[in-house]
Amino acid sequence: MLTTYLSIDIGGTNLKYALLDHSGNLISRNTVKTPHTLDEFLSTVKQIIEMNIRHHIKGIAFSVPGKVARQSGTVYYGGSLPFLDHLSLKQIFESQYHLPVSVENDGKSAALAEQWLGQLKNVENGAMIVLGTGVGGGIIINHQLLRGTHSQAGELSFMNLADHTSTSENLLGFSGSAVRMIEACAHQLGLADINDGYSVFEAIEAGDSRVLPIFEKYCATIATMMLNIQSVIDIQRFVIGGGISAQPLVVSGITNAFHKILTNLPLLGKQLQIPEILTAHFKSDANLYGALYNLLIELDVAA
Repeated sequence: MLTTYLSIDIGGTNLKYALLDHSGNLISRNTVKTPHTLDEFLSTVKQIIEMNIRHHIKGIAFSVPGKVARQSGTVYYGGSLPFLDHLSLKQIFESQYHLPVSVENDGKSAALAEQWLGQLKNVENGAMIVLGTGVGGGIIINHQLLRGTHSQAGELSFMNLADHTSTSENLLGFSGSAVRMIEACAHQLGLADINDGYSVFEAIEAGDSRVLPIFEKYCATIATMMLNIQSVIDIQRFVIGGGISAQPLVVSGITNAFHKILTNLPLLGKQLQIPEILTAHFKSDANLYGALYNLLIELDVAA
């Protein structure tokens, strides 16, 4: 009998779930809108689990926004889903279904997906950068996911790249937001839909002077963040994910910005080893795969 697992990715807008086997082969996948009250959320997750119990699943893996206490499976803060704060998904669903349950942060889940089956496979030291509403990430050191003392390693949105911290606008979660960059470009183009990324990137590719400076500044911001990480950790490879990474211009723009910084700062250019910068293998489903890999590691059955 095929060994299957249920993986659930809880996002601010959508809740994705999938049946996967031990090797990461996708059996089925679905998406529902994320509920925005605790009662509705718990009810929805229970329905999803009960629909999949008949497949004789061997465990349940969650990817969530916010900080996660790994041992208890408790979520803190929960990002745009505040009802997740102090919720122990592990305790709730293990006691109810008598199955092993794991819970991991979404950025770290994305990094685990790439480490398992993507661009960080067999990479000793690497980093996953997730560009979206904010900037998420996961760091791999000595082939191990870095969680940190307080389980907050990789919370890149909290980085400050400005000269002061008087407002949250200086934090990378704002200046490095792909969503805000798209909105700013759409405004300059006079688009009716401020989230029309397709039209924005058409204009960027055409070299439209109304949006090119916005995009180049954005790439420089991400490149500066990566340079700071590189100076501390000295990694082999950065992997760029998030919906925006599907645009080839993004990785090439960030790479060009990275090299431009090194050219303008000869001391760095001569001494700092340049890491690889690649597009992530996984796109929108990265967290489903990474959450499962986290569960397999916890069960000590990872391939």
